[in-house]
Amino acid sequence: MKCIFFINLDNTIYFTKPNQEVLMRGLYDLLDQQDLGISDEKYQSAKQEMLRIPFLKVAQKYGFKKDVIDQAVEFLTNREVTKPLIPGNDYHYIKSLKGRKFIVTAGFPKQQNSKVKMLGIADDFEEVYVVDVSKTNKKEAFIELIQKYDLNKEDILVIGDDAESEIKFGLELGLETFLLDPDNLYPNAKSTYIGKDLTQLHQAAGQ
Repeated sequence: MKCIFFINLDNTIYFTKPNQEVLMRGLYDLLDQQDLGISDEKYQSAKQEMLRIPFLKVAQKYGFKKDVIDQAVEFLTNREVTKPLIPGNDYHYIKSLKGRKFIVTAGFPKQQNSKVKMLGIADDFEEVYVVDVSKTNKKEAFIELIQKYDLNKEDILVIGDDAESEIKFGLELGLETFLLDPDNLYPNAKSTYIGKDLTQLHQAAGQ
């Protein structure tokens, strides 16, 4: 039975799309006023990817101009979410897991911590670990948490929606993983468990 859980925040605990106006409007307004150095078609694609992938990764992938990235990073670094967010419909499956739960999320600390606060879920987790993707990744975060709390790898289940981040890094460390993939974005993904929702999460955890 798994009794330790490393859980992604964005598009796992809650979904960005239903909360898009609260989360993305300020960033979109800023970017709309800039010369990004890319076509409008690519910009629209980038905006869609920002709903599920950290801004810095998307900006680098699409080749945003450096001065635009710097402005956006300054905005995001100082931004706090101040309006309520809605957890996903399946959040109760996470909340009812028995054991120690850690949020491991990539992004800007002030923003990510304010999301947890506005979701009203802070008391459900032992720690919120925010990964600065410009300096490190979730693999290093997992290693740090395992060492900090002297955790047994066999007790851990990694839960998230990104096959190329937390799921990949979890597998590399020998951890079992649960990939949440409601839109079948990763049809060929490697993961211990895969679900379109979280209805089988307790079964995967052996609970």
